[in-house]
Amino acid sequence: MSGIYLHIPFCKQACYYCDFHFSASLKRKPELAEALAQELMLRKNEIHEPLQTIYFGGGTPSILTIDELRFLMDTIYNNYQVSINPEITLEANPDDLSSIASGKKDKIKGLKDLGINRLSIGIQSFFDEDLQFMNRAHSSEEARNCLSLATQYFDNTSIDLIYGIPGLTSERWKKNLEIALSYNIPHISSYALTVEPRTALHNFIEKGKIAPLEDSLSKEHYLILLDSMKSAGYTNYEFSNFSKEGYFSINNTAYWQGKSYLGIGPSAHSFNGTIRSWNISNNIKYIKSINKSELPFESETLSISDRYNEYIMTGLRTMWGVSLKKIEKDFGNKYVDYLIQQIKKPIEDGMLKIISSENKTDKDLIGKIVITDKGRFLSDGIASNLFWID
Repeated sequence: MSGIYLHIPFCKQACYYCDFHFSASLKRKPELAEALAQELMLRKNEIHEPLQTIYFGGGTPSILTIDELRFLMDTIYNNYQVSINPEITLEANPDDLSSIASGKKDKIKGLKDLGINRLSIGIQSFFDEDLQFMNRAHSSEEARNCLSLATQYFDNTSIDLIYGIPGLTSERWKKNLEIALSYNIPHISSYALTVEPRTALHNFIEKGKIAPLEDSLSKEHYLILLDSMKSAGYTNYEFSNFSKEGYFSINNTAYWQGKSYLGIGPSAHSFNGTIRSWNISNNIKYIKSINKSELPFESETLSISDRYNEYIMTGLRTMWGVSLKKIEKDFGNKYVDYLIQQIKKPIEDGMLKIISSENKTDKDLIGKIVITDKGRFLSDGIASNLFWID
């Protein structure tokens, strides 16, 4: 399994909660596209198998023109082996895809014609008061128009929704989910609003302009989410991700399962199984460096303990859980013994459970460790208590 992630670091405006790297100035967009293509060529020898996923993330990739996207797609296909039927995802904002009158229908068709076969659309809410609170660039009308149009051309469509927003009542959250489900979207990602350092939302709370977020509200919304998605026939295959059969995100699943990937663009991360690297988070410095054929990244080699801890964290967020046989194979018996001791209390508390394999010999005690419904909302904290501390 291998994939490429391309970070498109541009947005029309800053969402108050966002801490991703981006610029609201588009004047360097053509230069940046050229630099992305150059980095793709500089790093083509880092991947030795056909690409199964190509992911345009950001930022706002839908801000790119069809010609710019075609240029990047051609660069990938000319320099990398690509599998016969790769998953090619583009993240999009509704305002870039919503208006037939302004030619957005042609853009959606153009995306389809390029070979993009999965859209991930940042709806966040179908209510204007929520969108304005978050400083989103689109309106509720554009959100609905976008989905009506996109679903005509794309079978594999995902949307993002945010809960835990101050002022978002449970009834309005339920209505958000009802509207989303009415479009028969096969994949929904839903996240609690969080306060990240150095964001506008953090600043507003620090200055008392907005009340601190309430964990109890987020938990209430999350339980509503679980119930709604289960009733509608979706599988909760990762904490925040819900899918109909056959529509799991291949790209994201690879991240959670520790597969290798190549990150292209400012702030993009890469991972080859043992080494993690990340590009500089500065568009101008990135472009200058790439123009000199220099790769502007830092890297770290993960220790066995680092890789074990990452596997625990990501594994417990997914339906596949944590395999003790994998831990024995990849990290050694001492990590198995340690984990068996650490999980005793959360199992007693009903937060974790072991799904045993059919062969219950001592050596093969284990199928997988999974989070229970009771522990689901606390999964990150439960995982951190299982970490190996050197």
